[in-house]
Amino acid sequence: MGLVTPDYGTIIWMVIIFGIVLFILAKFAWKPILNALKDRETSIANALSSAEQAKKEVEKLKADNEKIIGEARKGKDLILKEARDIKEKIIAEARDKARQEAQKSIEQARQQIESEKNAAIGEIKNQVAELSVLIAEKIIKKELAGKKEQEDMVNGLLDGIKLN
Repeated sequence: MGLVTPDYGTIIWMVIIFGIVLFILAKFAWKPILNALKDRETSIANALSSAEQAKKEVEKLKADNEKIIGEARKGKDLILKEARDIKEKIIAEARDKARQEAQKSIEQARQQIESEKNAAIGEIKNQVAELSVLIAEKIIKKELAGKKEQEDMVNGLLDGIKLN
């Protein structure tokens, strides 16, 4: 039972050894342990504040990204609108140019038809005149076969001419 109920000497030595261990721990171990705990606490606080700052920066970047995406969409819409306007303008210009070309072609065809018509009428007049002269020549040859008929015709023509 000596272990359960220690002697006074053992208790004194235990208190002395405990005091020495306590002194050694206080002198050499507690400061580094407390410093390590303080460093750990500081690093955790720094990590939390860094995480909070990172979270704020991520939110700021998200807002910036949304703003940039919005501007890009507006730019895209503007570019598409300008492209549609340019397309419509080109189509309108092509349509007007085609209409002008068609009018020009129609006018040229009309002028060509008119000139060919006039040429054909002139040709017909020439042919009619030639035929008339040929017919008149044949009729006159037949009618003026004699000298008397020729003199009568000349006299008739002279009577028809009035002198001024």
